[in-house]
Amino acid sequence: MATTNDLKNGMVLNLEGQLWQVQEFQHVKPGKGPAFVRTTLKQIPSGKIVDKTFNAGTKVETATVDRRTMQYLYKDGEDFVFMDMETYDQYPLGPALVGDAGKWMLENSEATVAMHEGKALYVELAAAVELTVTYTEPGLQGDRSSGGTKPATVETGAQVNVPLFIENGEKIKVDTRDGKYLSRA
Repeated sequence: MATTNDLKNGMVLNLEGQLWQVQEFQHVKPGKGPAFVRTTLKQIPSGKIVDKTFNAGTKVETATVDRRTMQYLYKDGEDFVFMDMETYDQYPLGPALVGDAGKWMLENSEATVAMHEGKALYVELAAAVELTVTYTEPGLQGDRSSGGTKPATVETGAQVNVPLFIENGEKIKVDTRDGKYLSRA
């Protein structure tokens, strides 16, 4: 058990038998009336996002979540197969569980898998990954670093909008949260 004063981003709560991850929280102390905590919660299996307000100091039940570093091995049909780096156990995880992280994972790359009571909840990647551009149209003569963008396909098959000066075979950094180009690697 914890109080709403102990909330942190990423913390997992057990509310009414369902698991919710804290996306954002804000302690509010109005000039009149009691303080409260405004939160944005994400339901773990479904990804549904809800705003919920708690009175300050209210007790909430926290869920024990074990975050393990695992290696992504390969894709088996629809499932992504991960291996626990400590026990060498393999876990096939469905595409709903992996979510958008599947677009940015290369074989043998590491990811963090959150487990609760022996069951995988979600997969987290590093904030940015380095990927090689496999195909993009050539930039037009006279194009400079500032200005437009063009679509590029990276080695995982995902599409990223890149600046006009990026060419085939270049390594780029991509933000895994929103899929945006960050820089050359």
